[in-house]
Amino acid sequence: MGKLAIEIDPAEVGFDAARLARVDRLLDRYVDAGRLAGYQMLITRRGSVVHATDAGRRHLEDALPVEADTLWRIYSMTKPITSVAAMMLYEEGAFELTDPVSRFIPSFADQRVFVGGSDLKAVTVPATEPVRIWHLLTHTAGLTYGFHRTHPVDGMLRARGYEWGAPDGTDLPGAVDLWARLPLLFEPGTEWNYSYATDVLGRLVEVVSGTTLDDFFATRILGPLGMADTGFQVPADQQHRLARLYLNLPSGGLAPGDKLGDFVLTPPSLLSGGGGLVSSTYDYHRFTQFLLRGGELDGVRLLSTRTLRYMTRNHLPGGADLEQFGRPLNAESPQRGVGFGLGFAVIQDPAAYRALCSAGDYGWGGAASTTFWVDPAEQLTAVFMTQLMPSSTLPLRTQLRQLVYQALVD
Repeated sequence: MGKLAIEIDPAEVGFDAARLARVDRLLDRYVDAGRLAGYQMLITRRGSVVHATDAGRRHLEDALPVEADTLWRIYSMTKPITSVAAMMLYEEGAFELTDPVSRFIPSFADQRVFVGGSDLKAVTVPATEPVRIWHLLTHTAGLTYGFHRTHPVDGMLRARGYEWGAPDGTDLPGAVDLWARLPLLFEPGTEWNYSYATDVLGRLVEVVSGTTLDDFFATRILGPLGMADTGFQVPADQQHRLARLYLNLPSGGLAPGDKLGDFVLTPPSLLSGGGGLVSSTYDYHRFTQFLLRGGELDGVRLLSTRTLRYMTRNHLPGGADLEQFGRPLNAESPQRGVGFGLGFAVIQDPAAYRALCSAGDYGWGGAASTTFWVDPAEQLTAVFMTQLMPSSTLPLRTQLRQLVYQALVD
């Protein structure tokens, strides 16, 4: 467990400390109003921590405070780690981005596309384009999530037990084969839809590497980067550190979400590369520094600088943004001016985004309102941890950018 501490006077790297305090005041207002149980925020510039703060409770009912070593369910902030894993194998020549997924996962052969009907009686046609590895990395495969509740195929997933989890005893190979048998929402490559694509990518990592996803993460990424607190399960002797998951009530209050959050207490049967990891703020800070430094940290290089630059550029066809090319699903974050790379959202146009930020900054968030971003232009990273579902409850992702960038005065 690393230390969360300021490493440099903010003024030395262009931050106004008094203005940085506005970040805490915003977040503390949410805690005081009962909208957030607790949080941690870590900001760096030029590789040094300039702001590290926490407040509130990791467990309201037992009055346990957020502490430096608190553990958080990071949900979809797992996706960038899975994307890095896949691209490490890509760098070894294990596949090309244009390879059909069916070359490695046979159930993805002969896919069909939904064109009408209902979740009970779908009308489908054969896909003319196979799902390719590039489609998985960019969420353009035509897959979906049961919790979206916007398309009949979402209903097919829910009927089979896939909404916020999976049926008991389901493993990753079995889940992937089931998803592959359901119709795609659209021809691969023609739209963007947030989905199980990264979970399928995790299965691809297993097939290509010949090891399980948890072993690949531990030996190839988490261990080398010193992310000792990150994994698919919280050991029994560390569960006292885990923040409780809370659900937003219509009244604006909070209710414990133990039924949703307890999946991390026991060994999972399904290793979810799309949302299964627990981490600490310090650990994810290590991951952001690895990204900021172009694929290397403390002498350990996992990716080349060129690969990482390639991953963090917009890959949507014609330079489109998510509002133009995607389905309107991520209501917690604006989609205007935001492209998508290989595992990361990428700011294309800060003016269109309508929030202070830099062109080229990239990151992602998780279902429990966690978020991170890396800004190569400003040499800045930010990691925010909390445990509030849904992530659309509060406009944290734009507000945090707003308050971080207004504190830069160089």
